[in-house]
Amino acid sequence: MLTDDPAAVGRRIRALREERGISLSELARRAGIGKATLSGLETGVRNPTLETLYAVTGRLGVPLAAVLSPPAAGDPHVDAPVVRGAAVEATLLEVIEDPDATYELYRIRIRAGATQVSPAHPAGVTEHLTVFRGDVTAGPTEAPQQVGAGGYLRWNADTPHLYAAGTDDADASLLIRTPRT
Repeated sequence: MLTDDPAAVGRRIRALREERGISLSELARRAGIGKATLSGLETGVRNPTLETLYAVTGRLGVPLAAVLSPPAAGDPHVDAPVVRGAAVEATLLEVIEDPDATYELYRIRIRAGATQVSPAHPAGVTEHLTVFRGDVTAGPTEAPQQVGAGGYLRWNADTPHLYAAGTDDADASLLIRTPRT
């Protein structure tokens, strides 16, 4: 679920879809979600999960941060957008734009006992996970890796990938690099 204003997120999704000349039905099909679900997102009557937002933004070819409100200047703990999925709670801390890529920095908490599968991102996207507390299994669904506190993982995120914590919740940072097309 999303702490950002669902109506504002919906307006951004609709604008991106229309800029690309994609119909509502076509984007819903590409993202693997129902047309009614996408319509509800665009009108702000549905509060999307992290998995749903990744499915939609991935098919639009944009980073997740493109549909979220920017984090508050100065203090990332104040009014930072938070998106929750099956296992992951992600707080957007910073968006960095450079000529070659967009970098999104998230603080994430992974709930113990739950697994979250994230859909494939566009080609060339990489994820960089640094674990601060707990044990995490993450990476491509066909070959996830385990890492504990103080560890780091990197993977190409253009295939489905997963996140799971060990017996306790895990805290980490996630840096997502999306190359410019």
